[in-house]
Amino acid sequence: MVYVKVCGFLSSEDAVACVALGVRAIGLNFVASSPRVVDVATARAISRAVGGKALVVGVVANLSVDAMRGLVHDAELGCLQLHGDETQETLGALLPHAYKAVRVATSADVALARAFAGEHLLVDAKVDGMLGGSGATFDWDLVKTLARERQLTLAGGLDPDNVARAVREVRPYCVDVASGVEKTGMPGRKDLEKVRRFVDNARRG
Repeated sequence: MVYVKVCGFLSSEDAVACVALGVRAIGLNFVASSPRVVDVATARAISRAVGGKALVVGVVANLSVDAMRGLVHDAELGCLQLHGDETQETLGALLPHAYKAVRVATSADVALARAFAGEHLLVDAKVDGMLGGSGATFDWDLVKTLARERQLTLAGGLDPDNVARAVREVRPYCVDVASGVEKTGMPGRKDLEKVRRFVDNARRG
């Protein structure tokens, strides 16, 4: 059964409610440019509220290895999602408790993703000027083979209406959503009915 990760939480209440609906991983965003950015104290409170019932993932970009290790400790994270221009060496220093997110638009991007070590990978839509969270989809055909080679998390423009098709076509290990399950015009605030539909449809895929 495909795992469901919901990203961009701002409150413990939303996180706990989503875990109760079957969400297996919680993404907390530490990228300053994101409208869903959280501070360490808020992240730690969310981690403790989830209480080990879901994996808590810190989304970061272009931090030093020492800074990332400190963040894992201080925010009580389960692992890191590297969403910037990190090198293979940076990822290697953090394995197995980290994975690379790669923005995909062409087969060359898929080749770049494949070059990163580790069991897990995340692929997202490549949108100029954005590290992620764009709400845009991309050509899923590009990553079907990659999904058979690695434990692949599929992100980018997923929502309750298209996630079942994404699961059927790509067969990812995990599907990741942020804006697709949010309240309209409220980044970081989750619409629990959308979350319920997303989880249900992902499982039916």
